[in-house]
Amino acid sequence: MNIKPARLDRVVLTIIYILLTLAVLLVLGPLLYVVVASFMEPTALLNKGISFNLADYSVEGYKLILGNEAMLRGFINAIYYSAVFTIVTVLISVFAGYPLSIDDFVGKKGFMTLFIITMFFGGGLIPTFLVVKQLGMLNTVWAIILPTAINVWNIILARTFFKGIPKELKEAAKVDGASEQVIFLRIVMPLSKPILFVLALYAFVGQWNSYFDAMIYLEDQKLYPLQLVLRSILIQNQVDPGMITDRLAMAEMKRLSEIIKYASIVISSLPLLVMYPFFQKYFEKGVMVGSLK
Repeated sequence: MNIKPARLDRVVLTIIYILLTLAVLLVLGPLLYVVVASFMEPTALLNKGISFNLADYSVEGYKLILGNEAMLRGFINAIYYSAVFTIVTVLISVFAGYPLSIDDFVGKKGFMTLFIITMFFGGGLIPTFLVVKQLGMLNTVWAIILPTAINVWNIILARTFFKGIPKELKEAAKVDGASEQVIFLRIVMPLSKPILFVLALYAFVGQWNSYFDAMIYLEDQKLYPLQLVLRSILIQNQVDPGMITDRLAMAEMKRLSEIIKYASIVISSLPLLVMYPFFQKYFEKGVMVGSLK
């Protein structure tokens, strides 16, 4: 039986739909502008703005980026840093969150108190830099991965999810003679795909968009991630001379800088756009953990 909404409900729903549509347009507008602008010919983009004339379109910006060694190396570095960081962070979050979800775990409250304190108080930039330096991690991959690998919020999310797994499953396994390790690997982990994918997505996106740690700890430009290369293009308005032949004048460099910016933004967003559809079916279930528990 279909129940028709009341008049007031229809008015409220209409307002909600209008607001959601406006929100979508506000998000899609700049995104579509950047994508379209990245395919335009630089002169046409500067003189006309966005044009619907096919003659004004070009892939010159993408050719310059894909032919530039610094951009390609930065893209590979960013993929590597993000992938390794994701694996390390998810493992730490799971191995820390699972023991904290066990009721009879000795010292659970003490560990949780220590973790929560670190969410509000930190050592600061200079002490952290000195620690990284003393450990010999400056100008290495580990300076990007290890200092922020422990995320207390992710540990809390993992702990909350594990607490929601029925205790009867664990008790039945213990009756059958399963050890705690077997229960964790064969029962808990297969049921934890939603939270694992959510933690992985959070970690990957956070590391992919990060450039500050690389700017602080890295000196070798061969180790720069894509975000640091992109930062120099977008914020400092500097285009690597290697992306443009020596014969071109400074005016030509400025002409191409705009389209290189837009093409760089599109390329840097591709991994996240490709990942999200595969994570979406787990994301909604996993992300609700923090609001329900």
